[in-house]
Amino acid sequence: MPTALLSVYDKTGVVDLARSLSELGWSLVSSGGTAAAIADAGIAVTDVVEWTGVPAILGHRVVTLHPKVHGGILADPADAEHRADMEAYGIEPIDLVVGNLYPFSSDPGIELIDIGGPAMVRAAAKNHSVVGVLVDPDDYGTTVAELEREGALSDATRRRLARAAFAHTAAYDAAIVTWFDETDPDLDASTTTTTTTGTGAGTGAGTTADLAAATDAGAAAGGPPDRAGAAGAPGADVDVDVDDVLPASIHLALERAQPLRYGENPHQEGARYRQVGATSWWDSMTQHGGKALSYLNVFDTEAAWRLVQRFDGPAVVVVKHANPCGVALGDDIASAYVAANECDPVSAFGGIVAANRTVTAEMAEPLSSVFTEVVIAPDFEPAALEVLTSRKNLRVMSASAPSPLPYDLRPIDGGLLIQTPDPVGGRDDGWRVVTERQPTEEEWADLEFAWTVCAAVSSNAIVYAKDRRAYGIGAGQQNRLDSARIAAGRSDGRARGGACASDAFFPFRDGLDAAAEAGIACVVQPGGSVRDDEVVAAADEHGMAMVLTGTRHFRH
Repeated sequence: MPTALLSVYDKTGVVDLARSLSELGWSLVSSGGTAAAIADAGIAVTDVVEWTGVPAILGHRVVTLHPKVHGGILADPADAEHRADMEAYGIEPIDLVVGNLYPFSSDPGIELIDIGGPAMVRAAAKNHSVVGVLVDPDDYGTTVAELEREGALSDATRRRLARAAFAHTAAYDAAIVTWFDETDPDLDASTTTTTTTGTGAGTGAGTTADLAAATDAGAAAGGPPDRAGAAGAPGADVDVDVDDVLPASIHLALERAQPLRYGENPHQEGARYRQVGATSWWDSMTQHGGKALSYLNVFDTEAAWRLVQRFDGPAVVVVKHANPCGVALGDDIASAYVAANECDPVSAFGGIVAANRTVTAEMAEPLSSVFTEVVIAPDFEPAALEVLTSRKNLRVMSASAPSPLPYDLRPIDGGLLIQTPDPVGGRDDGWRVVTERQPTEEEWADLEFAWTVCAAVSSNAIVYAKDRRAYGIGAGQQNRLDSARIAAGRSDGRARGGACASDAFFPFRDGLDAAAEAGIACVVQPGGSVRDDEVVAAADEHGMAMVLTGTRHFRH
């Protein structure tokens, strides 16, 4: 008679599984609450303390950690030495282990670090040539069906289940490592981030503020001794110990959450993965209409949704190929959309539209006449949904705000490049006016708006804006002058009297001269060039106000 050992925290489906196994002639061994649940259902079960002859001890820390349990799981009946040991010590074979672990991520702490559970699961997975292991209630039904049909589990099934078991324990261990990092008393709590690892014990922006402050301080100390140097030099060395900011190891545990129509191109496969045990706005998002999402739909929608959340007033962002091609604030969401689309209507064709307010019928009407891949917002008026879902290919999505990203990760050969997120900042973060003319209050508002947009644009980035509307966005060029010319061409004079933001310093005055020719009145840029004096002098010559941030926003 085959034997199954059942010891689970999540008891979903375990009684039905036990009943099915019992009806198939299996002997059941169980522990604690699992044993009680099975017995209460009138199913014959042997408690593990009877199986081992040793009661639960040390406040239930030791229950299944016994040679009769682990010997039964790890024994290879084809090995003569194993058979001799089993006979000598009264060890009976265990053919199936059903186990899942304490929910550590729900309330991280020492007492929710499971020991016996992972030990049994790992032992069964190791010995998968003869032992089956179940960690996911979703696998119960197919396992029973195979036992009913075949009388035993196939080698392929046991291998598949073993892989799932090791993935389960790996994610669990990763969550514990993350918790140790987050609660390390030797680290400043403000520089300990929640990682993208494990079971997603939490989310948070983590190190960004402290790292930015340290960067600014170090840059100021190393900057050139002129007006620009007072604001800092982004390229200067920074006295920041990476051990205080990034953990010594990062343990990724991801699960496939959503198949995608295709990858970056139709001949590529694609899927969205999430942290094991975690959820995101993607998981709670509601898609009201349209086709299934592709890789680029997800990538671009994430970019648009994050950028639009940075604005307090009614705002709309249009993204194309991961770069904003239209951003605007408005008195209401409808006027914000019209203004955002007017920035670059050619690029907006086939783009992603994100709004930070409920989409109204007044916004839906003009939007419905523009070919758009995705529109995402917190909510939609019923009349707006009716208009937008009538476009069969338009993906209409409502979602909650995204969580802060703890890290920025990019794959390289043999590993990942990892950095802390890039905080945007504003005039209260040490920005300094370095020209003879001070910005007006209206110009300050445009400078902060342009800087926020610029931080989301691929380098070399130049943004021309006026009245909290982007009119020209130059992105992804190999030199800053070309970006300035693209921004000027797209703004076509509409940004006259407005602001220019540059994600890094102007290496020569030509980029500034291009902005002046476009009628720009004020400029925000990091500073730090050896030619800062020349650039500032050019701004004074043109009657511009110039603000240095001391922090650059390269985004490759």
